[in-house]
Amino acid sequence: MGDMVKGNIAMAEAAIRAGMHMYAGYPITPSSEIMEYMSWRAQEAGRQYIQAESELGAMYMVYGAASVGSRVLTASSGLGISLKQEGVSYMQAADYPCVMISVCRYGDGLGSLQSGQTDYLRETRGGGNGDYRNIVLSPSSVQEAVDLVYLAFDLSEKYRNIVVILTEGALGQMMEDCEYPDYKEVPFYDWAFDGKHTNPQPSQMTMDLYERAQRRNALRAEITENEQRWEAVGVEDAEYVFFAYGIPGRIALGIVDDARKRGEKLGVVRAISLWPFPQKAFDAINKDVKGFVTIETADDGQMVEDVALFAKKKGFGDVPCYTITSPPGVPKTVDVLKKFEAIKAGEVKEVF
Repeated sequence: MGDMVKGNIAMAEAAIRAGMHMYAGYPITPSSEIMEYMSWRAQEAGRQYIQAESELGAMYMVYGAASVGSRVLTASSGLGISLKQEGVSYMQAADYPCVMISVCRYGDGLGSLQSGQTDYLRETRGGGNGDYRNIVLSPSSVQEAVDLVYLAFDLSEKYRNIVVILTEGALGQMMEDCEYPDYKEVPFYDWAFDGKHTNPQPSQMTMDLYERAQRRNALRAEITENEQRWEAVGVEDAEYVFFAYGIPGRIALGIVDDARKRGEKLGVVRAISLWPFPQKAFDAINKDVKGFVTIETADDGQMVEDVALFAKKKGFGDVPCYTITSPPGVPKTVDVLKKFEAIKAGEVKEVF
């Protein structure tokens, strides 16, 4: 068993061990411990740390560092991630890798300091202007958060794409035991500026945008094929299948485990990759399933849109999709079960 570590600190240490060269950010609850930890740990590990004057400033600092071949990280929460979106779009336009940790807080605008999952659609649809997608990974434990941050830098470099770790305030603030991975020795990227050669990335004003679109479409198809991640339990004979991610994913797994011990045929798909959405999980689901139910910490459900979309694509178009929401904070098992019983009794109208 490893040490008991707060989620935010564990993710920061995982980034150091993954070979991060530079962190830039601006403090905001509930992600600030990432920055506070980096303020001394980065220097200790021989890395660079900058507290920027703003969220957008931090994003352009990691843009600049990525352009010269650095592994870069930024982190924020809620509206802080929204303020970064201009830089996110520019980094995607330049094909620069970056890892961004989004510790989601609940609500619109300034929002609240409570945990939530209200940023799903922003992250899975890109977030800024243009036609791009971030790879989005979502952990449900501190250990998984460490593992996914460690992986994220390799994925970002492999695909020259931003990777977002979309987690929740609850996971960022809670403490669990975890084991840290080994340190990686990471060289600077060989495609970057080195002061000796001309710009390896032509201007968008002069590049062949049609060629670029074809190349990026092929890359998205490759990511979609190779980077779907999920955990599934009991879906082969399930009458109802829960879909959830993050902390609600843990709750759904617990509900399904208890139900199956009682002989009730429930299943769960816990999404780990949110983009690409784990559509392959549908391949193992009982063809006679009665309904899909998302469990989300949001007002009206957001992931339910993707569940309905891929259910139709995978031949489950007539199966109703419901959502159980419990804003804000962490869903209570008793509340989820009460709402699920109402769904089974026909008292709740499907969303799709």
